[in-house]
This record gives sequence, structure tokens and C-alpha cells, in this order.
Amino acid sequence: MKKLLLVSLVIVVILTVGCAKTKTPEQEKPSQIIEDITPQEAFTLIQNNKNNPDFVIIDVRTAEEFAEGHIENAINIDYHSETFREELNKLDKNKTYLVYCASGGRSAAALDIMQELGFREAYNMLGGINQWTAEGLPTTK
Repeated sequence: MKKLLLVSLVIVVILTVGCAKTKTPEQEKPSQIIEDITPQEAFTLIQNNKNNPDFVIIDVRTAEEFAEGHIENAINIDYHSETFREELNKLDKNKTYLVYCASGGRSAAALDIMQELGFREAYNMLGGINQWTAEGLPTTK
């Protein structure tokens, strides 16, 4: 009787494991990475993605703020623009984005919108450009 139960148990286990769905590597990846990072982490992210066409830096400050100084290669999409959400929605959602503003408030709100729109990977730089420059990191005009 014990032998019969043991054989039955082994068969059930084999059938259960054999019928379990296996995930492809793509399915195992998280669907979204939406995170806050420090300016130093942002700097490292930028350095690790030099010449990567799938990495984009977005400054969500006004055009006037942007003109005063920004992170090299950043594009400016004004958070206060009436078309901000639509402009974000036009971007390739499969690229990786670093978003910042003056102190972190607008960029955090922008990241929430990006998450709603289905962006795959986006990072908010905590403390914004103010913290970036306070840490002696480079800007350009």
C-alpha cells in the first residue's frame, strides 16, 4: 500500500511540474522600473549610457530654467506646458529615461505620469539640478 501511495505521489509531482508554465526571460523581467535615484547614481547612470541611443535625459523645468544650465545632452520638456502629457506620450516607452527638475517635485510628478503611460524604465533624480550642482556635478548651457 505504501509503495502504491509513493508511486502515485511521484506521478502527481511529475505531472504537476511538467504542466507548469515556464517563463521566458522576457516574462521574468519586471514590466516597469520606476525609481528615485540620487544625483551620484544619476551621474553613474549617465556615464554608463554614454552614446546609448536608448537612454534619454529629460529636464522638465521651464525653457528659461533650462537655458540657465542643464545636464549635458538633456532635452527640455516643460512640466507646466499644456501639452506635457502628450509630449511624453510621443516618446519611445521602451527607452530608459532619467528625469529631473529644479528640486525633485516636478520630476517626481512626471515620473508618475510616465508610469501611467506605460514607460518601461524611468528614474527621478532626487533633489533635482539644485542637488546635482551642490554635489559639484557638471552642467552645460
